[in-house]
Amino acid sequence: MNYQQLVSFIRRQRSFLCVGLDTDLRKVPAHLLNEESPIFTFNRAIIDATAPYCVAYKPNLAFYETYGVKGWQAFEDTVRYIRQHYPSHFIIADAKRGDIGNTSAMYARAFFEDLDVDALTIAPYMGCDSVEPFLGYEGKWVVLLALTSNKGSADFQLTEGTDGMKLFERVLKTSQSWADASQMMYVVGATQGAKFADVRRLVPYHFLLVPGVGAQGGSLQEVCQYGMTDDCGLLVNSSRGIIYADNTPCFAEAAAAAAHALQEEMAVELEKKGL
Repeated sequence: MNYQQLVSFIRRQRSFLCVGLDTDLRKVPAHLLNEESPIFTFNRAIIDATAPYCVAYKPNLAFYETYGVKGWQAFEDTVRYIRQHYPSHFIIADAKRGDIGNTSAMYARAFFEDLDVDALTIAPYMGCDSVEPFLGYEGKWVVLLALTSNKGSADFQLTEGTDGMKLFERVLKTSQSWADASQMMYVVGATQGAKFADVRRLVPYHFLLVPGVGAQGGSLQEVCQYGMTDDCGLLVNSSRGIIYADNTPCFAEAAAAAAHALQEEMAVELEKKGL
């Protein structure tokens, strides 16, 4: 999916919601545990329920790898299901890869060729040669970690160099020579609030993947105030607040209601921006 296709889909859906598929068998409704593949069965129901209200899905690989081969198969089945039934939806593999060049090339092949996801989260701290192998695929995106939503982000990301530039700002500035806004996004946590203005001064056109709205306490309105562009420029992720809205047999209906509520808020923000 290219930049303009993503923007067009956001306009059609009146949404920039990304549903995080952080599927934990300790939290899914108990009746699903008897299924042959409870992770995929849960994901399929969530996807069917939320697809009208979102534009993207983001399975977090840790929640699949922890279950070994069965978990990885559930991840593959989930990606395949979205591709077959909701081909317009954007798929982000939240894997936070990044290693020396030849290793990154293998990760890129796995996710972009074999699995055919649209985007992959990447850690930037080994530099350009660890990111470049992911940039050789037309229509595929790198989502670079920049300013994350966790409390420990201040340990490194907010530290300043002798020139007064914070580390996350250096990541944003330097990485723009690797790829433009048509192929690179940045992770910026919703809990960072007004720092979105600092981000936008450096990357005024790139899409931002924004976790932290909902259960983590980030404000959608604040994110939009400081982070929205004339093309929207945001994919706001919600995981727990949607997929675990209910743990009874009515879980999918509850997920749909939670996603719909967020979509309606997003439609208001898009209207404000004239989108």
